Amino acid sequence: MNRCAWARDEMSITYHDNEWGTPQHDDDKIFEFLILEGAQAGLSWSTILNRRGGYAKAFSGFDPVRISKYDAKDVERLLGDARIIRNRKKINSAINNAKRFLQVREEYGSFDKYVWEFVNYKQVHNRRKTGEELPATSPTAKKLSVDMRRRGFSFAGPIICYSLMQAIGMVNDHAKGCFRY
Repeated sequence: MNRCAWARDEMSITYHDNEWGTPQHDDDKIFEFLILEGAQAGLSWSTILNRRGGYAKAFSGFDPVRISKYDAKDVERLLGDARIIRNRKKINSAINNAKRFLQVREEYGSFDKYVWEFVNYKQVHNRRKTGEELPATSPTAKKLSVDMRRRGFSFAGPIICYSLMQAIGMVNDHAKGCFRY
């Protein structure tokens, strides 16, 4: 079976085959990817995929309401949790982004409506021949990043926003030869 070149090990193959590029409209799942994409900054996606279960346990099942109430004691607990990337800025960002996520959800009725608005509620299908052609960002991701940062989100630069867009299927970047294309 032909897949995108980056799907090499069991975990990345499972993620590629079942999630990446699949339109996602569940706010809880979108929030999970927002947290995970922020954690990935400067690291490989496989590092985060391997710790995904640990993140779910450490971050209250990715419940934005619970995470938004985390305090200094929770930050210290997370800094000692080997199941996640123990980076104070990334941990504080997850807490901050939970608060911003809830604000956007209140304003729009769902975070899904907010984020998908940037692609006019339709998946963008790119026509890439190989995985090596994948861009790090896009003009749309840059617009999303500017708006998210204006709203107070952190770890929401254009590269992270593009990765989020790929993860939740706003963008289909599967290579033309991939069975998921």
